[in-house]
Amino acid sequence: MSQRSGTPFSKRLFDLTLTIIGGAVISPFILLLALLVRIYHGAPVLFRHTRPGYKGRPFTLYKFRTMSNAKDESGQPLPDAERLTKFGKFLRSTSLDELPELYNVLRGEMSLVGPRPLLMQYLERYSPEQARRHDVLPGITGWAQVNGRNNVSWEDKFALDVWYVDNWSLWLDIKTLAKTLLKVVVREGINEPGNATAREFMGTQGESS
Repeated sequence: MSQRSGTPFSKRLFDLTLTIIGGAVISPFILLLALLVRIYHGAPVLFRHTRPGYKGRPFTLYKFRTMSNAKDESGQPLPDAERLTKFGKFLRSTSLDELPELYNVLRGEMSLVGPRPLLMQYLERYSPEQARRHDVLPGITGWAQVNGRNNVSWEDKFALDVWYVDNWSLWLDIKTLAKTLLKVVVREGINEPGNATAREFMGTQGESS
């Protein structure tokens, strides 16, 4: 049963207020990061990728690039773990690579807090219950991220996402943002053990096999 407290309007107002005020304060820092990404990784500075948003509708997500354009002798990109630079690892471990997503929040494509936008191909792999994670806007951070991030199974992450959908409130968003700052400070649960990023979700059957 849903235990929501608040309205989409109040959530949107909360997002815009924090994003506009916070973005203005840290804008010089964001520009500095953009310059450093240009120096270490070259152009383009931003990583753009199509992700599913509210109700699965696609949008373009923006992040700072964390990988180089290194290729093998045949001209194919090297594996992610080999293209991820030291500076890129720093951006990921501090979640600073996520800062350009504030633009997605301003555009109304994302919220500060919500289920993380994953890959388009996952849409057909979700169970009906897991697909409910798209009943709210995706977030820069989320309840799953502050309760394990990449150190919990996909099924557990999606269960946490659906719990958030059913129980979100402004207080829960504030609590999630506070816990996110703590996670960033201690750099906990950034990558799945043995992988540069989380392994691909292959569906519920793939999870249990």
